[in-house]
Amino acid sequence: MDTPARDAPAPTLAPSWDRLALAVSAAETQQRAVWQQRFRDMLEDHRFLPSRQLLHAAGAYPYATLASCLAIAPMVDSLHGLFDALHDSAVGLHAGADLGVDFSNLLPSQWAGFTDAGAPMGPGPFANLWAVAKGLLGQGNGHTGTVSMSLRCDHPDIESFVEALPARGPDPQIQANVIVTDAFMRAVQNAGDWPLVFPLHGRAIPPGAQVRERVWPGSLQPQACLVHRHIKAQSLWVRLLQAQSSFGSPRLLFVDTMQRSNSLWYGEQLYTANPGASVPLSADASCITGNINLTRFVRRPQPGTADLNWEEFKATAAMAVRFLDDAYGISAWPGKRCARRALANRRIGLGITGLDSLFKLLGLAYGSPSSLELTGQIMATLRDIACQMSAELAREKGAFPAFDALRHAAGAVVLDLPHAVQDAVVRHGMRNSHLLAVGPDPVPDGWAGTLSHGIEPLCDPERPLVPPEQQLALAARVQACVDNAVSVTVQVPKATPAIAFEAVLQRAWSLQLKSCLVQCQA
Repeated sequence: MDTPARDAPAPTLAPSWDRLALAVSAAETQQRAVWQQRFRDMLEDHRFLPSRQLLHAAGAYPYATLASCLAIAPMVDSLHGLFDALHDSAVGLHAGADLGVDFSNLLPSQWAGFTDAGAPMGPGPFANLWAVAKGLLGQGNGHTGTVSMSLRCDHPDIESFVEALPARGPDPQIQANVIVTDAFMRAVQNAGDWPLVFPLHGRAIPPGAQVRERVWPGSLQPQACLVHRHIKAQSLWVRLLQAQSSFGSPRLLFVDTMQRSNSLWYGEQLYTANPGASVPLSADASCITGNINLTRFVRRPQPGTADLNWEEFKATAAMAVRFLDDAYGISAWPGKRCARRALANRRIGLGITGLDSLFKLLGLAYGSPSSLELTGQIMATLRDIACQMSAELAREKGAFPAFDALRHAAGAVVLDLPHAVQDAVVRHGMRNSHLLAVGPDPVPDGWAGTLSHGIEPLCDPERPLVPPEQQLALAARVQACVDNAVSVTVQVPKATPAIAFEAVLQRAWSLQLKSCLVQCQA
């Protein structure tokens, strides 16, 4: 009889699995003991690896959020709004969550044409407040939180935001993003001018001023924005390339791609993301995450004979969706707005990890045609099972409150599903607004032994570095089936010049990836 390859579970984690399975199964109203045992078996066998936040907080800290990440609402151009956002951030950090914070609604440091704005300082100085808050409060519930800071590419302070990156120092718990639009990418390609703008927010247009319409964070509709000045798109682009080359930051968030494939396109505007950008987020949104460990489904792990136990993979995927959804039933939330949005959407992020480790067990080269084909099959199966299970949970427990049957069924994610799954969504709705998110989470991976992280290639000195084109091609296969996002960090040789980053980033955008960071290997 063929049996999946198994390593002995780590005995020191047994009490944690007991606690976690007991806590999460409390959300079940029927057969609670049955689900508790099923969850525990899945956890102990390392088929499913919950997020750090779930493992540390569920059943241990009753007032902690179980969300891996939270997005802070767009800050209005006032000190009151800014410090409200700082308060919400502090509560989230203390609860143990990672944060996505966007500074695009902060007044530019030079607010030309207006005298009623006081003395605006721009996003830069205020970003330091979040760094301080992270340092003071980022040890919530046993692990260090990370703050992901974002600014739009057309904000008047974008150049100084990028220039300030080296001054903040190499802190892995502080990440920077630049929110990039399709219009900017086209301006780079066409060597065009690029207007830096900021919303008027009802103010009168100064005489002779130029105005552009932009969909700005905090609104689904275009807003009138005052043009502060024009720069060459290529000059900002070169700054971004040089910053990634020298400091490994900022990550580019392709916001228009994020919104086009957003399952909730009819109810939210995505404007930032969690650290790593596997979960694009809107105002006050959150996400509970965990990964399926692909290596646990390998049968006969000898070269040339190994294959996958697809039935067990499907069963684990379905159970993991239920587990993550149940976590909403026992989680606390930092603030009423966050609680309302979390429970209205019930966003989860089920991902995969150990993909390159799986390739090694199967004798496949990372990025080869066979590896791409297998990756596509894995992700399509995961998508279909997750959507089917969310529809079944909607039939059993109700659809997520913000669900709009007609508009949701017209979204790109649902239209890509097999007809049988589409029918289930139409009949029952969906329990969760979003289902899949793929990003590395090294700490949980360590619980299951030596694994490659997420879909990233293994760091193996005996194997040549995987070319960027192959890394992007594999990420695109994954992204095609993921409704949240896949975290894309392309590794290049240390001596790679900054200008070479351009082809990688342009290719990532053209492949409809939702973010990209290029880093030189250490």
